[in-house]
Amino acid sequence: MNDLYLMLAATQAGAVFVNDVTALRGDPGMAEVVAASGAEVCLMHMLGEPRTMQQDPRYRDVVDEVRAFLEERLGFAVAQGISEDRVWLDPGIGFGKTADHNLELLRRLDEIVTVGRPVIVGVSRKRFLGTLTGRAEQDRAVGGVAANVLAFARGAHMFRVHDVAPTREALAVAAATVGGAAAAD
Repeated sequence: MNDLYLMLAATQAGAVFVNDVTALRGDPGMAEVVAASGAEVCLMHMLGEPRTMQQDPRYRDVVDEVRAFLEERLGFAVAQGISEDRVWLDPGIGFGKTADHNLELLRRLDEIVTVGRPVIVGVSRKRFLGTLTGRAEQDRAVGGVAANVLAFARGAHMFRVHDVAPTREALAVAAATVGGAAAAD
């Protein structure tokens, strides 16, 4: 079963959000399926493909290159009939990036936010957190929560997490502090 078939089946079954790690590059028909469905779509940056993405990833400036990629994919999506207000962006933490690349993306996440679409961040239990903390994958909740709070402060809108309760609590406090008011959810 391929990604296009799964995307079509999911949207026909009522899915309203499509998370595409290929940023609509996986199959020529993906953009058409999303456009016709009315679903929102997350376009993620990934260097290479899953099998090869961690084999010596290199960038001149990771933030500039990821931002340019996301701007290009946003333009493509809109040109294919997907309304811009249905597009979310993901810098792809951990997808074809070293620990230093991931940290630089988090430090400068506000530059990705300037593209003008909501930004999704997925740092939960990622390898770079283990590199920083020495913790095993299942013990990286605290590092993930900290990274999510920092991403929130730099403009992230949605967070992919494993450890929902502590992340939600931390983001509620961050929203009340950074945003100046208690978060509704």
